[in-house]
Amino acid sequence: MTILLLPLVFGGSFAAAAEWQAVEQEKTYAISGASGPALYASIGERGPVVGGGRRTIAYTTFDLKWSRDYRPQPDGSCTLVSAKPWLTIIYNLPKPSQKLPEPAATNWKTFIDGMRRHEKVHGEHMKEMVDQIIATTVGVNVTDDPKCQKVRQAIQKPLSEASQEQRARSREFDRVEMSQGANVHQLILGLVNGG
Repeated sequence: MTILLLPLVFGGSFAAAAEWQAVEQEKTYAISGASGPALYASIGERGPVVGGGRRTIAYTTFDLKWSRDYRPQPDGSCTLVSAKPWLTIIYNLPKPSQKLPEPAATNWKTFIDGMRRHEKVHGEHMKEMVDQIIATTVGVNVTDDPKCQKVRQAIQKPLSEASQEQRARSREFDRVEMSQGANVHQLILGLVNGG
């Protein structure tokens, strides 16, 4: 079995990375409090539970589905000629359950806008992962595969590598952003110390 990655042109039928768009959704969970410290305490009590059973302020998930076109070739090989993704990115953020007084309202807006920007970077990582999957799988050709079964296995490695790279990038981004004095830490301090 020989696996080849053909150029991203095949009778004009290969899907280009620019031909798709992600759907982005925002979901919220309710928190209570009328001051920065109370809001942050409520996040600690009600924030979503993530890996290791710890609570987080916000997190981003995704749902990814594919439509792939595998085509048998005249020489008995099979080529993945196109792959169209359907990517939905879901940003999960806290939302106060009541109208906030000043200065809490202004401090909250600064905090949540900053958290939203942070989560959008995770969303960009997910979009880049999908582009990487397209670039490394569309055009894969496997010899002696007239029923297009082996090619499906051949693309599993680049799929796994793209997924692992996305998770590693997100972990590193969070590590940097949440370190002492960094962006998320500053957002929290601004909320809690701002009143």
